[in-house]
Amino acid sequence: MTQVDVRIFEVGPRDGLQNEAATIPTDTKLQFISLLAAAGLREIEATSFVSPAAIPQLADADELYPRLEPRPGVRYPALVPNRRGLERAIAAGVDAVCVFTAASETFTRHNIGMSIAESLEAFRPVVEHGREAGWWVRGYLSTAFGCPYEGPVTESAVVAVAEGLLALGVDEVSIGDTIGVAGPADVRRVVGALGAAGIGPDRLAMHFHDTRGTALANVTAALELGIGCFDSSTGGTGGCPYAPGAAGNLATEDLVYLLDREGLRHGADLDRILAAARFISEALGRPLASKVGQAGGWPS
Repeated sequence: MTQVDVRIFEVGPRDGLQNEAATIPTDTKLQFISLLAAAGLREIEATSFVSPAAIPQLADADELYPRLEPRPGVRYPALVPNRRGLERAIAAGVDAVCVFTAASETFTRHNIGMSIAESLEAFRPVVEHGREAGWWVRGYLSTAFGCPYEGPVTESAVVAVAEGLLALGVDEVSIGDTIGVAGPADVRRVVGALGAAGIGPDRLAMHFHDTRGTALANVTAALELGIGCFDSSTGGTGGCPYAPGAAGNLATEDLVYLLDREGLRHGADLDRILAAARFISEALGRPLASKVGQAGGWPS
């Protein structure tokens, strides 16, 4: 695997597409994922084994995952919410999984229909099987900076859920600004609290949404704190249905441009990322919303 200073965890095929109004054909998704891998991305979240009734945009997970092209050094994690999803994931040949909860009780109930404690118990068989099978396992911790129902979220709530996920046995926890309210001071506050609890930057990733235009500023703050993994979505697709006016996830092309300007190695090629962004933009039938998608790159 190419040596990197920063890991880019691409969420476009899953988190990016699941909130889009358009349903993308399986062959188009596979071509999108192939373009992302060809661009040098090495962690590409491919799909989700949730109920097809809950997320119809990803109802083709059982068909899509076995058709993914194996590439040396490329990992294709999938979201697996419970035992039933685990059975489907095993049948599809998954070897890297993600589980999903939040720091806010109300959001967790609205989003997945259970309490935080219940969600951790639902994930237990998924994580336990993953550990036994030698899978890589990640935990998502949503609403770490603010909840659309409860408002501000305390650092202690974030720490408690992160500790719960790590106790289950996940390899890393992705800290999510689900509704895009955080600024750099918030990043320092939350990451500082996690560090004080013994959860260092090597166990963390950051998942920023660009709802209010602060995602790249938050990336810069997190880099200064030693965070080395960031989630992003090529084309800036996705976002949160509970955040009015949400502009989507941090765009991979915007993240790559920033990392290039900072001289940080990440293994991705900006021109090829932009080609993948244009491809999915055309498939969705709308123009790119990302800044670099509109303006293009600039020689480093």
